[in-house]
Amino acid sequence: MGWIVVLVIIAVVVFWAVGAYNRLVSLRNKFRNAFAQIDVQLKRRYDLIPNLVETAKAYMKHERETLENVIKARNTAVSANAAASADPGSASAIQGLVAAEGALSGALSRLFALAEAYPDLKANQNMMQLTEELTGTENKISFARQSFNDAVMSYNTSAQQFPTNVIASAFSFAPAELLKSTESDEERRPVKVQF
Repeated sequence: MGWIVVLVIIAVVVFWAVGAYNRLVSLRNKFRNAFAQIDVQLKRRYDLIPNLVETAKAYMKHERETLENVIKARNTAVSANAAASADPGSASAIQGLVAAEGALSGALSRLFALAEAYPDLKANQNMMQLTEELTGTENKISFARQSFNDAVMSYNTSAQQFPTNVIASAFSFAPAELLKSTESDEERRPVKVQF
């Protein structure tokens, strides 16, 4: 009779361990899928940027350095995105992507600030369409980032809670990195309105 109780306890522990392992796998796959959604939007963004630069180049002949910086930042972001796509659970890959995206956002901000000085460029139909598409893509990236961060938070919470953390450490479920916003502190400050 005593051995039946021991077998039942062992069976319960085994079923719990299998369930905990499968939950961690499911949560890890969810955050990887969420990153794949970000990847789609980032690639769309990267495809729009060369067209934007080509359109601006015709009007901004004296701003060559700014245009080159945008392309350079785009290429760096493409490489960082490829590394993060290969392993969205890698903290260093995600941090590299955040840094590269921050540099790209800064370069694009400088381009748009300079474009304000060129009324013909602002009125160009192609430039307006590309700017609108880029803005829509940026919004989709924000929503995808939020979904990714929610999935990472669920995964990390599950992997860190006792007793699931025993399974997580036994099977090397490493914590995942949140994808932080690429906005600078200055961009996050509220706009000051004066009359």
